Amino acid sequence: DFLEYEYAGSNNVETVAWYGGNSGDRTHPVGTKGANSLGIYDLSGNVWEQCWDWYGGYSWGAESDPAGPSTGANRVTRGGSWVNEAERSRSANRSSDAPVARYSVLGFRVVRSR
Repeated sequence: DFLEYEYAGSNNVETVAWYGGNSGDRTHPVGTKGANSLGIYDLSGNVWEQCWDWYGGYSWGAESDPAGPSTGANRVTRGGSWVNEAERSRSANRSSDAPVARYSVLGFRVVRSR
């Protein structure tokens, strides 16, 4: 999905993301836009997703699934939100926030593995 599409699940932001241009300035229920190829909703737009990874630079060489630093002050955030321009919802876009940050445009995803 990441290499195939500009946004998580599509090259058309309108089909997969709530962002500043279509959100009506509010968060929307999960699953009201299209899913990616794994059936996961809202990886683009709606609220930023705070990730487990620490924020930092990547190496300059081409890599699959690059690892960031092992420690840091801020966690990676991805996906953009309902207040941002569409470009912030791109799969390749990332930002950062402190692990204790609390905003109406920031969330996290609970994952269960078997």
